[in-house]
This record gives sequence, C-alpha cells and structure tokens, in this order.
Amino acid sequence: MSESEPARPAGAPAGASPADRTPHAGDAAPRVLPARDPDALRAAVSALRAGGLVAVPTETVYGVACLADAAAIERLLDAKRRPPSKGITLLVDDVEQAASVGEFPPAARRLAVRFWPGPLTLVVPVRAGVTLPASLTGDSGAIGLRVPDHAVPRALARALGPLPLTSANLSGAADARDASEVVRQLGAAVAIVLDDGPSPGGVPSTVVRFAAGSGRPDLLREGALPFAAILEAARP
Repeated sequence: MSESEPARPAGAPAGASPADRTPHAGDAAPRVLPARDPDALRAAVSALRAGGLVAVPTETVYGVACLADAAAIERLLDAKRRPPSKGITLLVDDVEQAASVGEFPPAARRLAVRFWPGPLTLVVPVRAGVTLPASLTGDSGAIGLRVPDHAVPRALARALGPLPLTSANLSGAADARDASEVVRQLGAAVAIVLDDGPSPGGVPSTVVRFAAGSGRPDLLREGALPFAAILEAARP
C-alpha cells in the first residue's frame, strides 16, 4: 500500500517535502477512536456512508478508505495530493466479495484462497456488467483487490462492500505507522482515524496481475510474498 511518487502540496514553497505539510491551526481535527470498539466501527461506517474519509490500521501501515463513488474518491485523491491516473486498490472482506467485482480465472482464485487474508494484491479484469469509477481503474479495465490480514478494515468492507483503500499519507511522504502520523499528514481531510496503536510497517504486499484470458500471473511488484511461491501456488 506504500507509495513513492513525489508531489508538492498546493501552496508549499519550492523544494518543500510533502511530509512538511501539517494541518492548519484552524482545521477541525479528525476524531481518533479505538479501532476495535464496536461504537467506533459504527461511527466509521456512518462517516463513510456520508462520503467522508476514514483512516484504518492494516497489517502493514495505516490506510485511508472511502466509498467507491466518484465524489468520495476525488476527496481521497485531493487529501493525498495524488494524481488520478494511478488507480486505487479495493479493500474486500473475502474471496467471494472480490469475485463480485473482478473476473477471477482459476489460478487467481487459487492464489486468493491460499494467501488471503494477507499481503497479496491481485489485479484482475473488472467483471462484465460492473461499472467502476475511472479513478479506481486508471482506465485500464482492471482492478486491484486486497484482503488485509486485519479485522478492522475487513469489517468495514463487510458492512459497506468493496472500499477504495490507499496508504494514509501524502503522496510521496513517509508511510503513516500510527494514528498521530495520520493526523499530522492528512489532518481535517479525514473524518475518523481508527487507532489500533503502532502498525508493524515493513514490506508491502506483492502485486500480481492476470491479463484478460490469461491463467498465469505477471509480477507488478514483489513484496512480502516471493513471486516463486506465487507461481507455485497458482499451478493446478
């Protein structure tokens, strides 16, 4: 979920790092709530339904989620100072929810069953009849899907359906590994931060793609899972 593309916040002086951006003094602070409290999860669901952004813990770093509609995704991109051409991964609760959005050839389903929940992002063709905002797919006709190994983000996807999820930092800045860093970087752009303490950080998910009609994964980014292990698991 980590990003590396540099971007300069609007109004920042030339040469300023995105990490130098802090919320303005007049900004309303986001609500920071205990991630595993049922009332906090209900508040997060309400905030997402209202079109707001919610920061969540994962097994790697903190992410920020929104509803899968164009207006909410635009707010997400604006908050991160991120260009719309890159596409955004969808957070899903399980294999079946993922298959409601993407076309899963047998090899992709084998990988999902073997490695989810966990650090694997599968990029597959969008299922026929499913319409997704272009800001999710980057006009590629494919969508990235991930089931994190953390109960909190999966609970939100279970309640609301697949949710756009990306790292909770300014584009090009250091990953946010605790709630205070999310607040420092994104400030009032986020409605709620679900705080589960420091995240482990570390190696990001491995990303593989299945082109339309292909039964073999192509490596887009090697991360926590070695590509050799993925190729082995993809075999019948």
